Amino acid sequence: MKQSMTLGKVTKFMGLTGFLGTVKNVFTGKLEKEDFKNFLRKVIVPLASIFLFFGLWHIGSKRLYNIEADHRINKALVEQGPAEAEKVRACIASGDISCQPNTLPSPAQVWESYKTLLADHYTIRADKQAFKEKTEALNAKRIANGEAPIVYTGRPSFVDQILTSLKTVFAGFLLALFIAVPVGIVIGLSKTLRSSVNWIIQIFKPVSPVVWLLLVFMIVKTLNKDSSGDSSFIISFISVGLCSMWATLVNTAMGVSSVDKDYINVAKVLKLGPIQKVFKVILPSSLPLIFTGLRITLSVAWMVLIAIELLAQSPGLGSFVWEEFQNGAVDSNSKIIVAMFVIGLIGFLLDRIMLTIQKMISFSKNDGI
Repeated sequence: MKQSMTLGKVTKFMGLTGFLGTVKNVFTGKLEKEDFKNFLRKVIVPLASIFLFFGLWHIGSKRLYNIEADHRINKALVEQGPAEAEKVRACIASGDISCQPNTLPSPAQVWESYKTLLADHYTIRADKQAFKEKTEALNAKRIANGEAPIVYTGRPSFVDQILTSLKTVFAGFLLALFIAVPVGIVIGLSKTLRSSVNWIIQIFKPVSPVVWLLLVFMIVKTLNKDSSGDSSFIISFISVGLCSMWATLVNTAMGVSSVDKDYINVAKVLKLGPIQKVFKVILPSSLPLIFTGLRITLSVAWMVLIAIELLAQSPGLGSFVWEEFQNGAVDSNSKIIVAMFVIGLIGFLLDRIMLTIQKMISFSKNDGI
């Protein structure tokens, strides 16, 4: 019973309640004739779209592979003659990694790269544990003597970089939250203030994350000159926060300004102070719009994070994608697509988390999409 309740919560969180409920009705024989269209829409069509997506992907990758292979063979024929062209053809046909066309990978190649990245993570994790055990006694002595411990400086695994990106995006999201919500409340409470700062919002809201990164870089590097630590994380999360906060700022101001006047009148009758009025009347009424802004902010933060990490040379998925692109190995394209799917899946889960919190706090009936 407990497992069934847990499964129900998970499927509701993932937005799969309707899909799995329809599948259950099919296997239990409870599907009525009038529900057949619903079954097609919720089960057959989604499954067909998945197969179609992977089928088109496989066909497209095969076509691009053949185009690149023919190009290499023709190039060898023109530049070095028929004998060399035949060697290139034979090498490609043999499956030798050194001469395989480097183009869009197939779904099978991406799956193999995923397994390689996972195995690599376990290897690196074992190395870290071995290093920790090897240096444990020495580090204890160094700490006792007031010296810094020796830390593992090997390359991070793919999972480590995912965790680093999550840490950066949550730091940026919290920065956006602590700036945008209070400022949005203040702006929403005053028509004069809204009209006076509207130009700032309209100008800075569409600014590219690259520009925010450069601006933050100038400021942090100036203030952090005497620090020997790595400032890339600070630059990254501040840039993410400033770039993504505008949706929450605008929605908070809109939510506060559109609170029902009857609620404000009740607050006056009860003689609530300004702070009490904000926390007991205005904020509860504005929560749906504020959380809509927060969901957009978190999505934007996750989206711009990759570009910001890439430019700031900060460890994370952005630097992983760029390093694989620069590497140019045969499996680099496959690893980039693995990262693409991981980025998309994490973005989806972050949105579902925000939607769940919104329902818990604001009791909204909106299921979201």
